[in-house]
Amino acid sequence: MLILASQSPRRAELLTQIGVKFIQESFDIDETPRPKEQPVAYVSRMALEKSNAALGKYNSGQTVLSADTIVVSRGQILGKPRDQQHAFAMLKGMSNCTHKVITAVCVANHEQQELRAVETEVTFGSLTDKQIDWYWHTQEPQDKAGGYGIQGLGGQFVEKINGSYSAVVGLPLYETRLLLQKLGALHEC
Repeated sequence: MLILASQSPRRAELLTQIGVKFIQESFDIDETPRPKEQPVAYVSRMALEKSNAALGKYNSGQTVLSADTIVVSRGQILGKPRDQQHAFAMLKGMSNCTHKVITAVCVANHEQQELRAVETEVTFGSLTDKQIDWYWHTQEPQDKAGGYGIQGLGGQFVEKINGSYSAVVGLPLYETRLLLQKLGALHEC
């Protein structure tokens, strides 16, 4: 059985969408970026650390899938908003601009570990203060990296994307399928 080392309901939905059977469990790790750590290195390290935490709990017959998603705007990693003011600043900073969403996915067992980081460019249209305030009060942005969910109400702010939509949601399905197949956790379709 595959272990999804994530509490994200979006990742669970995406895996279910492609017919993968799994059990879901989250593992707490320190998510503090290291000094001068670059975004791809950071998100990749987070996915690897989640995978290692899960492998430490399960026996050698298990395969683990872990992932982490970050939003990078103007060179800064944007996590989940701390409060309304923080969300406002993030969304205002992404208004009328293009930012990157980077999702790293790791598939591992006790013998092998494979990792891919997928970058997608997302361009927001112009956001008014009123729109941002309304969006905050929907409660959707409160647990999302970058303060928005493309698969929900936040999708209406997206003018265009260049790359993987599912990676922006939280799990790049194409790359995930390839990694699962490589480790023998998913049969060829």
